[in-house]
Amino acid sequence: MAQTQTTELNLTDVLKQVAREKDIDMERWISALEDAMASAAKKQHRIKAPVKSKLDPETGTFEAFIVKTVAEEVEDPLSEWTVEEAQDYQQDAKVGDEIHIPISTEGLGRIAAQSAKQVLYQRIREAEREKIYNEYFGRIGEVLNGTVKRFERGDIVVDLGRTEAAVPRGEQSRHERYSQGERIRAVIVDVHKQPKGPQIILSRTDPRLLVKLFEMEVPEIYDGTVQIKAAVRAPGERAKVAVFSRERDVDPVGACVGMKGSRVQSIIRELRGEKIDIIEFSDDLVTFAQSALAPARITRVSVTHHGEEPHLDVIVEDEQLSLAIGKRGQNVRLAAELLGAKVDIKSETDVKDEVAGALAKMLQTAMDEDEAARPPASFDILDAPGVGAKTAEKLVEAGLGTLDAVLQASPATLEAVEGVGPKTARAILAWAETLATADESVPTTTEEAEEAAGGAVEIEELAGVVTEEGDGFMAALSRALEEAETQDAITKEVQAEAQEEADREAAPAVAEDEAVDAAAEDPADITEPEPADKLDEGPAKG
Repeated sequence: MAQTQTTELNLTDVLKQVAREKDIDMERWISALEDAMASAAKKQHRIKAPVKSKLDPETGTFEAFIVKTVAEEVEDPLSEWTVEEAQDYQQDAKVGDEIHIPISTEGLGRIAAQSAKQVLYQRIREAEREKIYNEYFGRIGEVLNGTVKRFERGDIVVDLGRTEAAVPRGEQSRHERYSQGERIRAVIVDVHKQPKGPQIILSRTDPRLLVKLFEMEVPEIYDGTVQIKAAVRAPGERAKVAVFSRERDVDPVGACVGMKGSRVQSIIRELRGEKIDIIEFSDDLVTFAQSALAPARITRVSVTHHGEEPHLDVIVEDEQLSLAIGKRGQNVRLAAELLGAKVDIKSETDVKDEVAGALAKMLQTAMDEDEAARPPASFDILDAPGVGAKTAEKLVEAGLGTLDAVLQASPATLEAVEGVGPKTARAILAWAETLATADESVPTTTEEAEEAAGGAVEIEELAGVVTEEGDGFMAALSRALEEAETQDAITKEVQAEAQEEADREAAPAVAEDEAVDAAAEDPADITEPEPADKLDEGPAKG
């Protein structure tokens, strides 16, 4: 009897020792053993009903029993009893009670023991996985050191000692190469629960790795004197870090760089040569933007939109444009991410061109408005020199009542109309050409508008004028408009002279045509007037 007690106590000691070795909570370990013994008893007695087991930690003895739940209506006969059935076994049983029916645990065979062993191992593995998951999930953002164990479909499997982690292909820098057994340092970015155990995801490209490396290398960052406000990376190529000092006498950039660059150089070596720009943070967005776009020198920064994402217009000298943009847009992309803003970079030449284009558009708009305000050139054949009401009616009947029709007509066509002689035909054509010239004098394109302004307003010259010292945009615009008005006055004067000349040429024929029209319209005159062409040819025949 004493020997049996010794064995039971030894079992308890073994349980405690295994719990310590596996770093598993004792209660969880006992629960795993109880599940294992319940499984063994159920298998040994071929019981289909639910079976539970209970371990006494003090004595190390097990008890196994079938569990029946008291219910008003039985839905599962294997696990439920009616009140009457339960009271036959236990008189005070009521609905909702659990009735425990003991079963023997003696004589458990080898197969039952093997089943218990499998259940026990399974519970141990589950407990270990749960512990690893909880441990590493709470350490997301920390940097781990490990050893490259193997490669699986492009992923790097890292040995962390107690468990393994993975660096997926997407979290690897394309400029880095590792070999089996090589040391690797990476940051935890996620922990996944999987059937085979938790999967710890590491990264070599996450900006948090850069921040943690600075915390390890720079004591001022570790103790909080210097703060990292933001960090962005193009892994393996370039990174930008914005730092801020909480004490005035501490230079945040100098603290991060270290004596002769010793601190930052160790980080660069760890990141395999990745260039790092350390920038002093500023609450002033313009000042911060000028620093963030280093190494380029910025001429001017303007904030054109405030909101969740500000919009910055940056102007640089022509020779600084490529440096500000960076290789494949890398510098401006990192700066925009660091600033949390949209950044547009333009050279001074581009800005001048835009200003010149805007000025040309303003001039064109002004000319278009002037043209729209000007009454359209009217055409009435009755206004033609030497044409009376009846002759005008005849011309309209002949299809010569529009400006285009008159311009396309020949002198012979006009002379074929009753009441129109050679001189009148020439006068009508000259008058129509004068009207057409007046219409064509209105500029219809930007080039014509510039030509109408006397050629003095050139787009490139305007761009230069805008940025010229001592001269402003409004002065340049005023001069351009004055020149345009002067040229417009000259054009009108030329048109007036052309009209006077046409009137002088048509004067000899006007009197004769008016006489013919008057004779035709006089009701007292019963004799028909001779045709106009005969009036013209009368002197020749005489």
